[in-house]
Amino acid sequence: MKTKAVRLYGKRDLRLEEFELPQIKDDEILAKITSDSICMSSYKAAEQGSDHKRIPNDVAQNPVIIGHEFCGELIEVGSKWAGKFKAGERFAIQPALNDPSNVHAAPGYSFRYIGGAATYIIIPSVVMERGCLLNYSGEAFYFGSLGEPVSCIVGGFHVNYHTTAGSYEHKMGIVEGGSMALLAGVGPMGLGAIDYAIHNDRKPSLLVVTDIDDARLKRAESIYTVEEAAENGVHLIYVNTSGIEDVPSYLRSLTENDKGYDDVYVYAPVKAVVEQGDKILGYDGCLNFFAGPTNPQFGAEFNFYNVHYMATHVAGNSGGNTDDLIESLELMSSGRIDPSSMITHVGGLDSVIETTLNLTKIPGGKKLIYTQISMQLTAIADFREIGKSDPVFAKLADIVDANNGLWCFEAEKYLLENAKAI
Repeated sequence: MKTKAVRLYGKRDLRLEEFELPQIKDDEILAKITSDSICMSSYKAAEQGSDHKRIPNDVAQNPVIIGHEFCGELIEVGSKWAGKFKAGERFAIQPALNDPSNVHAAPGYSFRYIGGAATYIIIPSVVMERGCLLNYSGEAFYFGSLGEPVSCIVGGFHVNYHTTAGSYEHKMGIVEGGSMALLAGVGPMGLGAIDYAIHNDRKPSLLVVTDIDDARLKRAESIYTVEEAAENGVHLIYVNTSGIEDVPSYLRSLTENDKGYDDVYVYAPVKAVVEQGDKILGYDGCLNFFAGPTNPQFGAEFNFYNVHYMATHVAGNSGGNTDDLIESLELMSSGRIDPSSMITHVGGLDSVIETTLNLTKIPGGKKLIYTQISMQLTAIADFREIGKSDPVFAKLADIVDANNGLWCFEAEKYLLENAKAI
């Protein structure tokens, strides 16, 4: 079986190549990839090469396939796993294997024959042994690709904790029916957090979402309306903080009796935003620093008087676990959450190298790749203009316009049926 894949050889050395996959072993599975979304972690891996903790030292001689947010279909199942998996089943991957023999090893970073930026892959036995090959029953492949980033959001809600005076027991999760603030909360991950906060079983009664970009706030409000939130028992308020003199005081005033927030999420690695989050915490409030900074010396002031007397505390997470991913896939498959708002660009396998190496320079949210097609990375907002000379994009523009400007299953289906094969 031949595959086409983007492989990493060293720092900023990515190559799209065609090569032969070996015959699978009895404990391996051959799979076809349909979609993969590009993560900032892949950019970091490409920048650092073998200096990255997940990239093997001999990557120059044994290149790895990049991409870890992928979804596809099983093609051939080795005899060891024939009782659990079957050809034709759709799947998603939990890349955080947590393999004791190599704690940093992960698909998309560490393996020669498994990664999302490929047409076909071989799934090694360790993935199945660690319970990281997951069944996906949804219609849209891209939901399976977004399962991993959505699981990070889900994990963020689960990792927060609260206490009871006089007890040393930590109660995990957000305060049900409490007050929550998402600061800098209308980026791609923030949008996913709004969706999850409104539609999961454990939800706040007050949800305040802030940003300094009015257009982005209005876009978020058009997707996740205050009316829909109210129907789900959540009082949703969008706030542009750019013109507010005392942001913490104003945000606290939105809570009952100015008491502050139970759960505060910071979605941008900005010192001022972190400090705003600290100042709006209520008693036993938990601040979740979700945004990963690139500066290893990043810091901010935190009120330790309130730590002592108000029991405020901090949590953080850089990913979700397998249970979080399973929950994400189930919520998406059942239609309870829809992470389509996270996607702003779509491309083919031949756009992966340029996109990955320039990810920090490309505005917008998630970049979704369909690995079986050839297509330049294209912003969804540009479909209509390109459609003036390309009927495929004209039809895609019609489809997404009818879906409030969002990518959707119908758009995916049409693209896969009409785009040029890679």
